[in-house]
Amino acid sequence: MSLRDLPSVDRLLAQAEDAIAAYGRPLTTAVLREVLAGARTELRAAGNGHPAPAAADLLDQARARLAALNAPSLRPVINATGVILHTNLGRAPLSSVALAQMQAAALGYSTLEYDLETGERGSRAVHAEATLTRVTGAEAALVVNNNAAAVLLILTALAKDRAVLIARGQLVEIGGGFRVPDVLRQSGARLVEVGTTNRTHLKDYQDALDQDVAVILRAHHSNFRIVGFTAEPTLAELCTLGRTVVDDLGSGALLDTAAFGLAHEPTVQESLAAGAALVAFSGDKLLGGPQAGLIVGKREHVERLKRHPLARALRADKLCLAALNATLLHYARDEAVHKIPVWRMIALPVPVIEQRAANWAARLTEIGAEAVVVEGESTVGGGSLPGEALPTRLLAVRGPAPNALAARLRAQDPPIIARVAEDQVLLDPRTVAPDDEGTLLRGLESALSDLPVDPLTD
Repeated sequence: MSLRDLPSVDRLLAQAEDAIAAYGRPLTTAVLREVLAGARTELRAAGNGHPAPAAADLLDQARARLAALNAPSLRPVINATGVILHTNLGRAPLSSVALAQMQAAALGYSTLEYDLETGERGSRAVHAEATLTRVTGAEAALVVNNNAAAVLLILTALAKDRAVLIARGQLVEIGGGFRVPDVLRQSGARLVEVGTTNRTHLKDYQDALDQDVAVILRAHHSNFRIVGFTAEPTLAELCTLGRTVVDDLGSGALLDTAAFGLAHEPTVQESLAAGAALVAFSGDKLLGGPQAGLIVGKREHVERLKRHPLARALRADKLCLAALNATLLHYARDEAVHKIPVWRMIALPVPVIEQRAANWAARLTEIGAEAVVVEGESTVGGGSLPGEALPTRLLAVRGPAPNALAARLRAQDPPIIARVAEDQVLLDPRTVAPDDEGTLLRGLESALSDLPVDPLTD
């Protein structure tokens, strides 16, 4: 068959009113041309005698491609993994109040950089600073777009072309291959390593001090532990050395994690009380807010950061500031455990989790699935509290093809992300919002309804 047997773009457009209505004529036309170009390539490769695809088939291809092009790549998912701050799934979910504040800031104009009192230009720095200083006790505060940016700004502004002391055991790498030494180099500061991997003493810092040392940086072991024969000076001891001490806390807890059955994570308030000049931490980890880098500490240093040219390149946008301030107000009002999803999940009692898992198991048993409740562990995740876990109860769905079931769960709308272990699919109610339970169960039923039973399909 000849290439001339393929329908023209105009002919296909005449039959694609639904696609034009949904996606617009220009995009529909472009995609139809792409589909026709692909059909021509296939026909040339197939040679004479191969039939040209029908117009209906070409239209179906175009509709599928248009749908894929217009589908958001950033999709909501149901996190049933039990990892509370799941980095790959977006870390901390926001409170309903924070979400409402983001929406209000996005839907219209706002006082982002406008002073209502004077009627003149204002500063975006004020929007979270007052609440940040209130809940942490710091003199001043600044918000940038993430914690790596916070550390970069601090070192660039305070230590460019000068030395920064850091213990060898704190030269950490976090997710995605991001390394603290790389940030130090980009800032223009000179890295001076002190001590050894497992043991660093105050004298190591004292011996390295000279006039060129501008900053002593402590990087908290937020995503790993060194155990055994170890030693490190306390932050308070470092603050006696007469240099600007910066504490990179990473997670940035404002509440005591030990109160919830976990190891104690150093809090921002403790770092400030120990004498740190500046403390840097994340907004979307244990704080439970949006992605942001928060810097709190002495006013003279924070003001210097605000004036640095790099601060503009790293500044937070209005949506971040709206959500962050709403999140911080939960702490100011002493309602964080009840209002912030991360802390609500951490505080969730095991009997409540067990009852939810039992309800799920009963629902699935009704459709013939083998579903039971088993003991398990939830983790905080997000580079916080390494090795720590919270007791939980899991829904275990058993069958011959657990990986196939997990894949079918990921194919649901919204996708359901579970764990596979010991030939069973495990789902942790701790990280599933109660409002998502109905959707989760319908997704499970759909995934199980036509799951292949042949173990070889797994």
